[in-house]
Amino acid sequence: MNIIGIAACTAGIAHTYIAKEKLITAAKNAGHNIHIETQGTIGVQDEIPDELIESADIVILAIDVKVSGRERFANKKIIEVPTEIAIKSPNKLIKKIEEAISQ
Repeated sequence: MNIIGIAACTAGIAHTYIAKEKLITAAKNAGHNIHIETQGTIGVQDEIPDELIESADIVILAIDVKVSGRERFANKKIIEVPTEIAIKSPNKLIKKIEEAISQ
């Protein structure tokens, strides 16, 4: 499965990057491709390339604030969760995504 997403927390510092790492680890351990963009205090990092958006099966928004560029994901399945869920239960989140895709 091809997963893309954005991580962004209120402060734009720690939780943004922890959520990104947890999601990447959980997805790769489950055998999926994943690319997570961060939107934090230093701006957008690891911006999602258009070709990955086109080939994505699902979009994860692990966010606590409004993010820019959300319109890029029109016509994509989107799962939105707080960063806390991505940090505390990344494996469960990936399972939920697998179930959403299989429906």
